Amino acid sequence: MELEVVKLETPEGCNLILGQSHFIKTVEDLYEAMASSTPTVKFGLAFCESSGDRLVRVEGNDGNLEKVAAENALRLGCGHSFVILMKEAFPINALNQIKMVEEVCTIHAATANPLEVIVAKTEQGRGILGVVDGLPPLGVEDEDGVKWRKEILRKFGYKT
Repeated sequence: MELEVVKLETPEGCNLILGQSHFIKTVEDLYEAMASSTPTVKFGLAFCESSGDRLVRVEGNDGNLEKVAAENALRLGCGHSFVILMKEAFPINALNQIKMVEEVCTIHAATANPLEVIVAKTEQGRGILGVVDGLPPLGVEDEDGVKWRKEILRKFGYKT
């Protein structure tokens, strides 16, 4: 077995969701989950088919995000994994719908941070072992940090 770190590209202003699924139907079901999550979302998604033609299957409503999602999925190369890139919405707007897609097994990450995926390569193929999401903490929040956190959540409309 060989280990590899694969860096995924997240365009400026976008978030990325990385998950594992089990069936080609995932592509269309994830499209429906994203399209119904919020009316403003722009997204592209790519799914690594792991049998049959073994293609990266692509859907979305934003051509550039579809292209980058496909490039990420191809670079990752792990069977039955999927990559969703989204803008004009946040993962919190779509994660429940995505988790409810009956083919979805796992969500590995939902982030706007730099994302590295730890991949194992065997004679059979490639699999996701885990992710490195963002950078390590620099300390513990103080009163100003608490104030900022509470203000930003209210600014985004997630708290009242």
